[in-house]
Amino acid sequence: MAIGLLISAPMGPIGVLCIRRTLNSGRWSGFFTGIGASISDIIYCLLTGLGLSFITDFITSNQNILQILGSIVLLGFSYYLIKHIPRNEIHSQPTSRKKISYTQDFITGFIFTFSNPLIIFLIIGLYARFNFLDSEIDLYQSIIGFISIMIGALLWWFLITRFVDIVRSRFNTHSMVIINRTIGVIIMIMALAGLIMGAHAYLYN
Repeated sequence: MAIGLLISAPMGPIGVLCIRRTLNSGRWSGFFTGIGASISDIIYCLLTGLGLSFITDFITSNQNILQILGSIVLLGFSYYLIKHIPRNEIHSQPTSRKKISYTQDFITGFIFTFSNPLIIFLIIGLYARFNFLDSEIDLYQSIIGFISIMIGALLWWFLITRFVDIVRSRFNTHSMVIINRTIGVIIMIMALAGLIMGAHAYLYN
């Protein structure tokens, strides 16, 4: 669930799109956009997991190094989040009364997210940090793990669209900067912990 939350939480282009749709067309328009994004994310998670499963022995034998590298990737990503300022304009009041199809929201959210395969690098970093592809995990546990990632992603979009809908009159670009920096600090703390533990295990094992 933490992986799902951390994949979805950064306020990148899809986050801005969901917030804009929540403010302009209502909460459910933003949420269905988030569902589309979550489906795209879980596809990339599955592709990454299946791809890495072919080298499970390599992952097991180099677990400490991979945790170090994964933590470094997450440190770089957290730095980007802390420094990044979303430039897209958002509106605190609805600008259109036109009814928008939730199916259209879902499809555009999916395509918008799926067009950014670079998320695979973030997924690999999170997998390494949380030791998600442990060789001792069986198929049933893997299925539960991927379902949990999906639940975590959906939970984020449900909560953020609900929050934005409640505070719509006060939500602006500065709010997204605060979210980005908060998530960035959380990821940085976890990455530093993973880097320290991985380095300790590599040096003393």
